[in-house]
Amino acid sequence: MAQSESTSLHVTTGSLAVATWRGVGVDGGFGETCRRPVTLDRAALRDLYRRMALGRRADLQASNLTRQGALGVYASSLGQEATEVGAVAALEPQDWLFPTYRDAVGVFSRGVDIVEILALFQGTWHCGYDPVHTRVAPLCTPLATQVVHATGLAMAARMRGDPVVALTFLGDGASSEGDTHEAMNMAGVYGAPCVFVVQNNGYAISVPLANQTRASSIALRAAGYGIAGARVDGNDILSVYTVVKEAVERARAGGGATLVETITYRINAHTTADDATRYRTESEVSEWTDRDPLGTYLALLREHELVDDAFLASVESEGEAVAERMRGALYGAPAGDPLEMFDHVYAARTPQLDAQRAQLAAELAAEQEGAG
Repeated sequence: MAQSESTSLHVTTGSLAVATWRGVGVDGGFGETCRRPVTLDRAALRDLYRRMALGRRADLQASNLTRQGALGVYASSLGQEATEVGAVAALEPQDWLFPTYRDAVGVFSRGVDIVEILALFQGTWHCGYDPVHTRVAPLCTPLATQVVHATGLAMAARMRGDPVVALTFLGDGASSEGDTHEAMNMAGVYGAPCVFVVQNNGYAISVPLANQTRASSIALRAAGYGIAGARVDGNDILSVYTVVKEAVERARAGGGATLVETITYRINAHTTADDATRYRTESEVSEWTDRDPLGTYLALLREHELVDDAFLASVESEGEAVAERMRGALYGAPAGDPLEMFDHVYAARTPQLDAQRAQLAAELAAEQEGAG
């Protein structure tokens, strides 16, 4: 196992060269190779902040809309923006993203309309955006099933000779699922160009990491699958970007899959339907709030005079416009047709789906008749 823990930034005419990263590299010398400098110019550095700030504003608005009844439920990623934005920024346009239900900010950062993203939480459609056009799979509610999908697409891309990389997010809880083991094992066996980003926020709903695994690090599992692994500070967007960028390039060049574990924290509850005070202390949340990735990154940009008040004001204004559009499109929006849930599951509906659809149609008709 190769280990490294250091951070070094070099400023050259309005750019930061991320010369190293914070974390532990595991297997195959990945910890050594990923310390290659990555240079981001002023525009790219500012854009990372913009993406995080807009994502946070959208996340806060989504939580508020849930309390107002516009969304059925919402899984906030407040505090995890650095991991989601940093990882997505490392992808090329032809690459695919396979998100979970907690990755609305990452999908939004990919350029998908936030209103279309939230269709899932509003219950109006399976997926409000076109996965093929956006190269983003639907937000996945079942734990870890998207990990298998990402590996399958990556394997197919390699067989076809397409220079495509699949990146999938999963949480520390999902890393305990059988689908995760199968996906990573297959990715190792077939050299699939896939990057697994485990957002280790400390809890699988209410179950702490210590009750999920005896391993000191999820990234250590990479060696068992014969793939590269790295553990990184998930609240440091430049470290996340550096490690994931190296993993993506390595995968595209035929170097196989990588498991990246990012150490981060969800400030809000598991979902808007969860009471996190039952299993977390105020002091723990406060400690992680002080390590806010957005504030930390802004302080770095200010230190190197890469942002000014005018830029920050424009980002804030853009964020308010996003929130206003969300309120206008989602609050009081008409409900979808419940029967649509049976469409597009398969190319042709199965007899079982037809029977279930007929049953629901009868129940809806009876309900409407009773209301009349």
